[in-house]
Amino acid sequence: MLERHRQQLIKDILDKEQFASVRNLTEKLNASEATIRRDILKMSKRGEIQKIRGGAQSLNTAPSKKHISSSVFFVDKEKQTKTKKLIAKRAVELCKDGDSIIINGGSSTYMMGEYLQDKQLNILTNSFVLASYITENSDIQVTLPGGEIYREQGIILSSYEKDNTEYYHSSMMFMGSPGVGPFGVMESDPLLIMSEQRLRKQTEKLVILADSTKLGKRSNFIFCPLNEVDILITDSNADPDIIKQFEDNGIEVIIVEAVD
Repeated sequence: MLERHRQQLIKDILDKEQFASVRNLTEKLNASEATIRRDILKMSKRGEIQKIRGGAQSLNTAPSKKHISSSVFFVDKEKQTKTKKLIAKRAVELCKDGDSIIINGGSSTYMMGEYLQDKQLNILTNSFVLASYITENSDIQVTLPGGEIYREQGIILSSYEKDNTEYYHSSMMFMGSPGVGPFGVMESDPLLIMSEQRLRKQTEKLVILADSTKLGKRSNFIFCPLNEVDILITDSNADPDIIKQFEDNGIEVIIVEAVD
């Protein structure tokens, strides 16, 4: 993660939580204590935050209301990278030139950008980081919904029913998940579910990208039951019993070779 990204995330975390210890920030941002301490010192000298014993605190008196319970995109992007890229590549192979598709924000779906460059597609995405990558590296038409920017997750979300997506129709929607199992496709925050369900209404097929570490894992909320999933793309480390459960629910399971 770039230093400026990490420091912006530190400020965002402090603005919503008011205080964070060095240990807490190292866990959230997957960085060393030495790195976090240097960031805190630099930001404190610039007058952006206040350095205190064992951590830092925000200069804002009230917690930020722009907060969703979800992991940090720039941290997730560095996990299982090689396997995620293979899953993303296989997802792109499902797309045909001329298709209109929806790509939900997330670290797994972000990896699709590298393989979309030579495609002729129309894409609706709530990921501003993916939209930026695609527009810089291809001629693909990209549409973004209306809403507020959530920097930590790299996405745009709206709490309103109308966010300019209701007129879009796609053949496939691609999304990741913090957990997929017999209970369904999981999500970590109600606002994420609201946004994703609006997108789900505009597509014919739902494609889930989930490496084997996400299978059988639970999270706080259920986005949809398994019978609403059309295709699951995962890797060869997946538990065969869980894969069978998916197939018994009518899901087409595509498996790529895991890379250590």
